[in-house]
Amino acid sequence: MNLYGNEPGFFSFLNEMPLFFKLFGGLVFVLVVGGFASVLIRGARQFAVNSASDLVERPARVVSKRTEVWGGSGEMSASTNYYVTFEFQDGARVELPMKGTEYGLLAEGDSGVLTHQGTRYKGFRRS
Repeated sequence: MNLYGNEPGFFSFLNEMPLFFKLFGGLVFVLVVGGFASVLIRGARQFAVNSASDLVERPARVVSKRTEVWGGSGEMSASTNYYVTFEFQDGARVELPMKGTEYGLLAEGDSGVLTHQGTRYKGFRRS
């Protein structure tokens, strides 16, 4: 204890901090933790939905391919997400994320049988 009866250290610093800064810091903390929790919950929910979905094989045609590049500033390397849109015989379409190695094997206009489970790409056999 010091002369004023307070414990020295971090908690005495918090006691002397104005209320506005305590509230603002708490709000930022709650938003950051809430954001992480939201991303984790959405990912777990999508994983559960995909796992519960049936493995589907349907005739389809590749109608579009796209990439999404993110990061890559300064010393950081860029990352790329790959997506392919398939169209079924009834006109319905589905866009599925996939690995770059699979993405490179597909060309717009390819026809074949698409295998997927929910939003998980499982394969494509050309016909």
